[in-house]
This record gives sequence, structure tokens and C-alpha cells, in this order.
Amino acid sequence: MEDVFSVYERPYDPLLPVVCIDESSRQLIGHTKVPIPASPGHTEIWDYEYKRNGVADVFMIFEPLGSRHHVQVTKTRTRKDFAECLRHTSEEMYPHAERIVLVCDNLNTHSLGSLYEAFPPEDARRIASRFEVHYTPKHGSWLDMAEIELGVLKRQCLSERIATIEDMEREIRAWELERSSKCLAVNWQFTTEDARIKLQRLYPQFSN
Repeated sequence: MEDVFSVYERPYDPLLPVVCIDESSRQLIGHTKVPIPASPGHTEIWDYEYKRNGVADVFMIFEPLGSRHHVQVTKTRTRKDFAECLRHTSEEMYPHAERIVLVCDNLNTHSLGSLYEAFPPEDARRIASRFEVHYTPKHGSWLDMAEIELGVLKRQCLSERIATIEDMEREIRAWELERSSKCLAVNWQFTTEDARIKLQRLYPQFSN
């Protein structure tokens, strides 16, 4: 926990960006009947019946201080999907960074070893060497700011019925563009000193 706090306390450096990554699954749900469109004084009306179209996985790549967002939608949530997320972060979002400081939770697929299941060893090693990884502790995924941003995405963009991955990607791209255009950086206020007071129960107790 304190290790993650120390990362968030670092000054902004575009050559050493702090990037948070998290993922969440979302059910694809379609209408069985065409909704009645909204009209003056009335909201759109859906039939209570719906059709399940499977599940999509949503990866949030979020740089809190640089206010950069990118969301990847996949059909699965495998090691290869996470590896592609890392490749995109390294080669397409931050190709000129000296090193990428990564914060993520300790889900079993969230390791640099996943790169070796997706890419040839020389490519996997090259991508892995660009990351400095810091894991949130068990039951401490709330420390990953990408999880917070995923919550915003779900409320603002994914709360309605979305039938297909293509529809989801289209909605997310529009949200992503609007969110990034506002340049909303995160002012993280919870420090190590705060944790030692408010989360004192998590620390071992020593007798005098």
C-alpha cells in the first residue's frame, strides 16, 4: 500500500509517466423489441425483456497526471489480452517514455510474464523492460486509480443496454474523446501519513 502511495507522490514527468491499468467485464444486452423513442416530457421506453449476447472485457489505461485515457474492449480476459494492453501502452501511447511506471492489481493475468504468451521472447523482453510495475495489495484494488475511472465509465457510458462489442466500442470512443478533451487530472490526496492514521488496524502493533 505504501509503495503505491509513494508512486502517486512523485512529481509529474512525461518521460516517466505513471499509468494505471484495470479491467472489468460487462454483459452485452440487446433489446427483444424496438424501444419507444424519447419524446417531449417522456424518456425512452424499453421492454422489460432482453437478450443476452455474451460478455465483453473492458481495459482502462489511465494516466492520472497526464489526463490520458484509452479503453480497449476485448471478447476475452486472458493473459494475451493483458499483454496486448501492455504492448499498446508501451508502443502506441508512450513510445518516447524512458520508462512506464505501471500501477495495477495482482490479478493472476496481470504480470509481465503474460507478454511471453502473446509475443516472441525477444519482443516480450523488450516490452517488459519498459515497465516498472507496482501492485496494489490484496483487497486494496481501490488504490488503482484506473478502477475509479472505470467506475466513471460505467456510470456515464455503459449503464444502458449495449448489444454488441461494436456498439460498445463506438460508445466508449465518444466517451473517451470527451473525457480526454476536458484534461481532467487527478489530485490524489490520500498519503502514507493518512494511511498510518486512518488504516492503523492494518499495521502490526508493537508493545513498548
